[in-house]
Amino acid sequence: MISIKSFQIGEKEIVIAILFDKKIQGITFSFDGEQFLQERVNALVEHLTNRGVKVNLEERDSELPALVYKILIGEIRNQDGLEYLSFEGTTPFEKKVYETLTKKVKRGEVITYGELAKMLRSSPRAIGGAMKRNPYPIIVPCHRVIASNNIGNYTPKREYKRFLLETEGVKTWTS
Repeated sequence: MISIKSFQIGEKEIVIAILFDKKIQGITFSFDGEQFLQERVNALVEHLTNRGVKVNLEERDSELPALVYKILIGEIRNQDGLEYLSFEGTTPFEKKVYETLTKKVKRGEVITYGELAKMLRSSPRAIGGAMKRNPYPIIVPCHRVIASNNIGNYTPKREYKRFLLETEGVKTWTS
């Protein structure tokens, strides 16, 4: 099922879409209106179905978008959102990366791909791949993972990463 709700953060409107069954299968969001959100939903559905997740796009009212919004604005801790995630379609490595990141890197903090890789005895490239495939943005704060010398990449747009970090009070992009 899918639940979509809009929220205001300062002067920006964020539209959050949650795909869910018993638990959250995927999250996407947009600061750029409904059409862009639909593109993001389509990309998320493709990602999930390619990984064997059965997605039902029947619209249902749910409090899950509000949960994600509350995590984004700091009313709820990211790690408290982990219990709502299905982790369907994620590899054991990705799940470990997502859980470690969510539990260890708090709101207002950043970590480099290399630092997270050391923590997990992996490589920065593997961490970057897991971040790119993260179906749970905001709850799993992939936006907090930065390159060693700049903000790093972010899907769908780098300015989204910048906004998320600024919303959390991050002023600099170096760890």
